[in-house]
Amino acid sequence: MIRFKRLDHVAIMIPTGKKEEARQFYGNTLQLVEIPGNHPRGAIWYGIADVQLHLVEEDGDTKISGRHPAFEVADLEAAKAYLTRKGIEIAYSSVITGRSRLFFRDPFGNRVELLEYEQ
Repeated sequence: MIRFKRLDHVAIMIPTGKKEEARQFYGNTLQLVEIPGNHPRGAIWYGIADVQLHLVEEDGDTKISGRHPAFEVADLEAAKAYLTRKGIEIAYSSVITGRSRLFFRDPFGNRVELLEYEQ
């Protein structure tokens, strides 16, 4: 069983080369506060209430998109063991300091991230 705690973030894709336009819209128009840092894949992160929005550049011709929701779980190792027992393939991505994470795809190709913050 996976013990979900909360939605942590949603990653949406923006066209390559459109970061400044994205900053204009999300930062200026919607007035979201950018979370500074050197984020994976050069992403731009914003805070919205207690959830984060991650904007990641991606070419439009990508067959399998990187867009995904990310859920914080109580025990990532237990979640990994559960998914493995169910025959679900686990994938990993770049390291983010302070959190462990894994990815999998649902039967329809949607990417899902599970993460656990380090204590």
